Amino acid sequence: MKKASAWFIVAFVLAGLAISQYMEKDSAIIAASGDFKPKAGYSAQQFELQALDEQMYKIGGEQGKLSFVNFWASWCGPCELEAPDLQELHEKYGDKIAMYGVNSTKFDKERAARQFVLDHEFTFTILMDREGDVTKEYKVNTFPTTFLIDSKGVIRERINGVIPLSEWDRLIEKYS
Repeated sequence: MKKASAWFIVAFVLAGLAISQYMEKDSAIIAASGDFKPKAGYSAQQFELQALDEQMYKIGGEQGKLSFVNFWASWCGPCELEAPDLQELHEKYGDKIAMYGVNSTKFDKERAARQFVLDHEFTFTILMDREGDVTKEYKVNTFPTTFLIDSKGVIRERINGVIPLSEWDRLIEKYS
């Protein structure tokens, strides 16, 4: 009986170690996998969109600094609430991060989106997802949704909804 319980304990410990190793995969290993999942630990899928300034911008991959990518719509009440904080973050960290607002234009009206940008005096880059492909690819179904993507192109945070400015400060300092 002692031999069987000893083997059970050994098997249990080894299974625990295997699970622990699996759960503690390095984010670089996760990021290197071919499956894109729009969540922390995975490589950000690269995309290119036209901005309000008519230029094309490529997001994802190695960018050299933290990218702040915020998906929003003009009709979204929480986006309205968050807008002043986004502008403040851009003014505070504009040299430290690349900040992008992605208007989910397929689910919005472009005229309303442009007015939203003017009303809130945004000075960071606003990208227009007119076809909705990027919004769909990143599985954004609530607004606002923000991704913090590190300089190597790995998603570090996915934030659904609004968080306090102090929490944004903490996260930006943590990853930049």
